[in-house]
Amino acid sequence: MKKFYAFAAAGLLCASGAMAQSDFQRCSAMEVLHHQMQQDPQMESRMTAIEAHTQKFLQNRPANQRTNAVVTIPVVVHVIYNTASQNISLGQIQSQIDVLNEDFRKLNADNSNTPALYAGLAADAQIQFVLAKQDPNGNPTNGVTRTSTKTKSFSANDAIKYTSKGGHDAWNTSQYLNFWIAPKLASMGQQLLGYAQFPGGPAATDGVVMAYAAFGSRAKFPGGVYYQGYDLGRTTTHEVGHYLNLRHIWGDATCGNDLVSDTPTQQTSNYGCPTFPKKTCSNNGDMSMNFMDYTDDPCMYMFTTGQANRMAAVLAPGGFHYSLTTSPGAQAPGTAIASGTSTTTQQSGQAQISDRELHMAPATVFPNPVKTDMNVSYSVAAENTNVEVEIYNLMGALVGTYKEGSKPAGKHIFSINSEDNRSFGALANGMYFCRINGAEEGKLVRFVIER
Repeated sequence: MKKFYAFAAAGLLCASGAMAQSDFQRCSAMEVLHHQMQQDPQMESRMTAIEAHTQKFLQNRPANQRTNAVVTIPVVVHVIYNTASQNISLGQIQSQIDVLNEDFRKLNADNSNTPALYAGLAADAQIQFVLAKQDPNGNPTNGVTRTSTKTKSFSANDAIKYTSKGGHDAWNTSQYLNFWIAPKLASMGQQLLGYAQFPGGPAATDGVVMAYAAFGSRAKFPGGVYYQGYDLGRTTTHEVGHYLNLRHIWGDATCGNDLVSDTPTQQTSNYGCPTFPKKTCSNNGDMSMNFMDYTDDPCMYMFTTGQANRMAAVLAPGGFHYSLTTSPGAQAPGTAIASGTSTTTQQSGQAQISDRELHMAPATVFPNPVKTDMNVSYSVAAENTNVEVEIYNLMGALVGTYKEGSKPAGKHIFSINSEDNRSFGALANGMYFCRINGAEEGKLVRFVIER
């Protein structure tokens, strides 16, 4: 059992893969820490209080105790671009959301690679992410903002988080997980892949900054723009772990403490794809496949139960990020959120469809490619749910809205006839995304029109 000690840190600049030092800088935690401490003398006391809350939560929740409640976090992605290629598409953005949902729900296929010694520790963190459906003013949104900037490169000074400095102001950080996508990130003459701010930092800068070509998954969306070797979306998984109060697995010290009891102590960060067991500080071997190490994207694929519980603490009542779990941003405008329930499974007197069932029977579009008529199959979790179908083009522009009306709980199919519906029939050939408001909230389904 690792001993607890208070660890005050403000932000991390991290990459989830092995990189040549001449190409990328992996981490500048202390530089960011010192800067934020200088700017905000109260930050250390806030972080100490957050850690005290976390330890109390863990004491009252046995390490292996899990619930059936899945927490939904609304996401806004601010794309800041200097050239057209840096203005990443909605497809690339959605591929990153899909990776996060797989990784944080233990639905990633490569989780099966976990060594038998640690397989019992691999955990579903019961956290899912959706592109915001309404902005802070209650207006419909696809969860993406786009800003053309004259700034070719940003650093770790958080300038990208301010419109006045060439970036974009944050949406209410108590209601949204803000991502800023940079045309380039650099520090001390080297490139960065991304960085995150720990709970307790300044509200105006809370969130995650990512380089445009390190955000998304080539495997899920080959048409995106990616850095070779950092193209499976795991850098972002790693950074969101920091945002939710996880430390590096080696505790940022030689055989250090990451404040998690079920991760083995290891000497330092790992790179590439180590052969298990690589033994440094623990006889069991390093947990190099953990998302909070520095191994290559294909070689990290698990959180532990202890890490999942630590993230749960910051999202629980009284936790620093608890307000994210009650944010209206995850719901379509005018949709009420049931208090104390998951935003994907609302309470009613009728039989409910579980989050797992919704995931196992996701929305689909068929036939795909669409030739003439389009059919959308989807699941509704609560009785008398108003449903509408939205279609977005590749750059995230809304190009069609189709009312389905009130539906009972269960599975449904909605058909759009290209001859009867002129707006749908007029859509040009190409790739599109379908979103079903009121059902499987936030899920975008990719489809192609080929007439």
